[in-house]
Amino acid sequence: MSDQPRFLQLDKQNLQVERADSDARVEPLQLGQRVREIRLSQNLTLEEASKLTGLARSTLSKIENEQISPTFSAVTKLVNGLGIDMPQLFTQPKRERGGGGRRDITRSGEGRPHPTPTYEHELLATNLTRKKMIPYRTQVRARDFDAYGEWVRHDGEEFLYVLDGEIMFYTEFYEPILLQQGDSAYYDCEMGHALVSVSEEDATVIWVTA
Repeated sequence: MSDQPRFLQLDKQNLQVERADSDARVEPLQLGQRVREIRLSQNLTLEEASKLTGLARSTLSKIENEQISPTFSAVTKLVNGLGIDMPQLFTQPKRERGGGGRRDITRSGEGRPHPTPTYEHELLATNLTRKKMIPYRTQVRARDFDAYGEWVRHDGEEFLYVLDGEIMFYTEFYEPILLQQGDSAYYDCEMGHALVSVSEEDATVIWVTA
């Protein structure tokens, strides 16, 4: 009995995951899109997701863009690293009926904390799933561009608004620019970018990623 391959049958998608060995391939429907949705819902860049899962950034990118099918070993790393259950990865969330009745309120200081070495993120509107935008308030802790080691880049577009303090806004194809309270920027997230506080206190910004 133990020599027989085991299968995970997923209804409605006719999906089978062969678990006979670690080289078994997973052929799900739009798995890459689902991985990307989960990663963005946790406000993770590809670099951050790579560190959590132990998968190379290039591998994650290829999975999300449906360029490769992950091995079962890679799927296991995704599940463990992203802190989700296996069914969450393979089952699309139920779509909300209608789009005009959704609402989420985040009281001051009650967002979900998500600290990184360079930023102190506070995720907002975390009770809504399948958002088209990801809003968050961030305290910029980095004081030098070298604190990043490499450019921050991820899918989508981003809007940045400075609430307090001053930041130096670094982007891959432009000269660094000083942004002060009330200033804003809109840019392509696939272009390398990074923020550095240059005011006496750490600067605070609002970010919206789409």
